[in-house]
Amino acid sequence: MGVFVVARQTSFFTHTLSEIGFSGAAFGVFAGIAPLTGMLIFTFLSAIFIGISGERVGRREASISVFSGLFLGLGILFLSLSDKQASYATSILFGSIVGINAQNLLELIILSVILLVISTILFRKLAYNSFDSQGADYNQRFNQLYSIIFLVLLALTISITAQIIGSLLIFVLLTIPASAAKYFGRTIGKMIGITFFFVLSGIWIGLYFSYLTNLPVSFFITIIEGIYYAAALIKDHHSNSKL
Repeated sequence: MGVFVVARQTSFFTHTLSEIGFSGAAFGVFAGIAPLTGMLIFTFLSAIFIGISGERVGRREASISVFSGLFLGLGILFLSLSDKQASYATSILFGSIVGINAQNLLELIILSVILLVISTILFRKLAYNSFDSQGADYNQRFNQLYSIIFLVLLALTISITAQIIGSLLIFVLLTIPASAAKYFGRTIGKMIGITFFFVLSGIWIGLYFSYLTNLPVSFFITIIEGIYYAAALIKDHHSNSKL
């Protein structure tokens, strides 16, 4: 999903959607339902509304600002009105792997399988719609439909992972590794594979250094992903200088 986010230039929406996920979790606490269900409701509605608003960048960014403000305001309201424990909702911002029980794990596995199946079935359409924007413009009939599907899949991705790594860190992992991978891979498959390596290695190395130093793991993961991106820029600059 990160590769598609970078190709579509929707990093701003990814950041906004992660914050909206927090608001959805707050709604779940207030309504007495599972915070994951609240996240899915808020992120899905945001994705659909913004997808319907159109493909033009100016209109899309305006829509993102409107809906992010609306849902974030609602999230703050729900937290203030709730008389229940809101620690789960606030942990969505930073993630809490120890706060995931067996039922949560089963839900995340099921949602992950659904995400992978849909992404696999629609992979060619999503890739065409993401990487060949000019060609997709000539096929307007399904262009908006696949854009909405992509945004819904992105909303599902954020809802699944935010509970573990947090809304703040997911923005880093969905954008920086894929942005670096495009300088190393020339095909979509290679970009996805390199992105996967950058994300997975960054997380495990970050966990290791956090264990050694007792410093926040998010700090190390962000630094490592930043190093990957810096290496990608150096490689690109070196390649261009040869030309």
